[in-house]
Amino acid sequence: MPALRNSALAFVSLIAVGACSPVEDPSLFPAFDEASAGPPPAKPLVPPRAERQVFWGDLHIHTSLSTDAWTMGVRGLPDDAYTFTRGGTIEHPLGYPIRLHRPLDFAAVTDHSEYLGVVRERAPELPTATRPMRERLLEDGPLMNTIAFLRTNMGFNLRDVDKTGAAEISRKAWRETIEAAERHYEPGRFTTFVGYEWSSMPDARNLHRNVIYRSTKVPELPYSSIESEDPRDLWTALEEQRKQGMANLAIPHNGNVSDGLMYDSVALDGSAFDAEYARRRTLNEPISEIFQVKGASETHPSLSPEDPFADFNILDTMLSQEIQDSNPKGSYIRDALRVGMEFEHDQGFNPYRFGVIGSSDGHNASSPVEEDNHHGKLPIMDGSAAIRLGKAYLIPEEEHRAANWESAGLAAVWAEENTRESIFDAMRRKETYATSGPRMTVRFFAGAQYPEGLMDDPEWLQRAYASGVPMGGELQAASSEDTSPRFVVMAAKDPQGANLDRIQIIKGWVDASGQSHERIHDVALAENRQADPASKAANPVGNTVNIADASYTNAIGSPMLQVQWTDPDFSPTQHAFYYARVLEIPTPRWSTYDAKLLGVEAPEPATLQERAVTSAIWLQPASTD
Repeated sequence: MPALRNSALAFVSLIAVGACSPVEDPSLFPAFDEASAGPPPAKPLVPPRAERQVFWGDLHIHTSLSTDAWTMGVRGLPDDAYTFTRGGTIEHPLGYPIRLHRPLDFAAVTDHSEYLGVVRERAPELPTATRPMRERLLEDGPLMNTIAFLRTNMGFNLRDVDKTGAAEISRKAWRETIEAAERHYEPGRFTTFVGYEWSSMPDARNLHRNVIYRSTKVPELPYSSIESEDPRDLWTALEEQRKQGMANLAIPHNGNVSDGLMYDSVALDGSAFDAEYARRRTLNEPISEIFQVKGASETHPSLSPEDPFADFNILDTMLSQEIQDSNPKGSYIRDALRVGMEFEHDQGFNPYRFGVIGSSDGHNASSPVEEDNHHGKLPIMDGSAAIRLGKAYLIPEEEHRAANWESAGLAAVWAEENTRESIFDAMRRKETYATSGPRMTVRFFAGAQYPEGLMDDPEWLQRAYASGVPMGGELQAASSEDTSPRFVVMAAKDPQGANLDRIQIIKGWVDASGQSHERIHDVALAENRQADPASKAANPVGNTVNIADASYTNAIGSPMLQVQWTDPDFSPTQHAFYYARVLEIPTPRWSTYDAKLLGVEAPEPATLQERAVTSAIWLQPASTD
C-alpha cells in the first residue's frame, strides 16, 4: 500500500539523519500499533478449473524461530507470516507497519531446523535481545560501535547457547509451526504448507533445501544438518517418512552461492553418480528455487556468454564470514540441466531433471518481493532504506552485502484448485514457473501434433493438454526431421505491473559427442520488432524509467505476447530441453525507490528487467527400434 510506504518515509529518513544526531524525536513518524495493523482481506472462493489456473506463493519464509532471524532482531512468529502473506498488516522488526500490495495464494513458513526455536527460548545476551532495534536506531544516534554491534550478532555461535532440553524446545516450536499452518489454511482461498529449511553448509558452501509436506502428517521433529550435511541422508529421511504416509519434497535454493556443489557432477563425498542417485534426486527434489533475495540461480555470464540477459541479480560470493567467490560451474540451474543431459547421453540417466520456482527467503516473517514496497530480508542489515543505502550507519563496502540483495521472488503453480493437494501435486509434476517478483501469467506447451493456428482455437488449452505436454513435461521426438514439435507460449503482463519486452525460448542440447550447448531464441518481441536474421539479436525495447522520480510508463512494450514456434535446428536424435523466459520492459530497482525516498542519488543498477522463467520441457530422442 502506498500509504504504508509513506508512513515509513519519516522513519527511514529519520534513520538517515540519525547517523549525525545522537537522539531523534519519535513523534516524527508513527510507530506500529494495533490501530495501524490490518487483518487480511477476505478472499473469494476460487472454484476448481480442469485446465488449471495459476496460483502465487512463497515457500521460503523465516520467523523468529530461526536462529539467524532472532539474532538479527526479528520477533515475528508463524502466525505473523501467514497474516502478512494473506494480505494483512504486521509490524516490521524496526517498528513500522508492512503489508503486501496484493495477498498471495499460498505460503510456507520454513524456519531453519537446526535448533529450531532454541535461541528464541534461551535468548542470549545480544544487542538485539536487550533492546529493540527501533529504539537503538532512534536513541543511540550514530551507533559508534555499529560494526562491533553487527559482528556481535552476525558472529553469534550456537555453542554459546545452553542447549539443555533443546529437543523439547524444538518440538514446541515445530508444533507452533504446524498449528499456525492449520489456523490459516482456507481451502479454495489460501493454502498453507508445513515445512522447514535443512541448512547444510559444508565449508560455507550453501546446500540448503526447503522441505515441504503435502499435509499436516509430518515427523515429530524436522531433520537437520546437525545430523548430516549430506543431501543423500536428508533424502533417506524423507523416503522413510513417505513410507509412513508423509508425502513430501525438498527444494534446493541458492545454488549460486554453493561454490559449485549444488549441481556438481559428483556426490558430496566425491563418489560418482549412478542411476540410483539420479532416481533418488529426481524423486526427492522435483523442483529448485531459481529467484530469491540472495540472487538469481538461472545462469551466470561466464557460463552463458552468448546470453545478453545472463547478468541478472548476480550474487556470486559465498555466505562465509570472509568474502569468497563462489565457483559458477555447478552453481546454476541452466548449467545443471545441460550437465544432466550429458549424463543421459553418456550413461543413460539424468540427475538434473527438475522444474523451477521462485521464493523470497524473507526473514522478517514476510515476503520482501515488491520493488516499490521493499522492507528487506534482515533488519540489522537491510531493514530500512537508509540502512540499505549505507546512510543510517557506516558499513564497509565489502561487508555491506545487503546492497546486492534483491526484491525476489515468487512461485507460480498451475493447479486445478487452491488446496494443499492440488498445488503440491503440481509441484511434483513440475508444472511451475518462477518470477523475480511480478505476477506475469505464462503458459508453455509442446506437442508434435499441434496444428498451425492452435492458439486461435477457443478451446486451445484443452487441445494443448490433450495432444502435448505443459512446462515440466517430457516429449518423445518423432523420427523425422520434418516433424519438429511445436512450442506454444502465452504471456500476459502483471495486471499491476510493467508491459512485456519479449518471450525467449532457451534451448539446451547434446551433440553426437556428448557435449552440451545452449541457444537463446527471441520468439516474440513487443511492438512488432524483428530479430536480425544474421545475428539473431533483437534491438532493445527502450527505457521509460525516470530515475530521479523512480517511475516508468507503459508507453513501450506489450500487455500480452503469444507465439507458436518451431525449432529451426531440431534434430530427432538429440537429447534437448526447452524453457521459456519472459522479460518485462525496464523498471526501477528497489534501490532507486529508496534513493528517491531519501533524496540521494540512485546507485547502479538503477533499473532492471524483471522476468519469469518456466520449468523446462524435455525432448527425448526418437526411438531407433
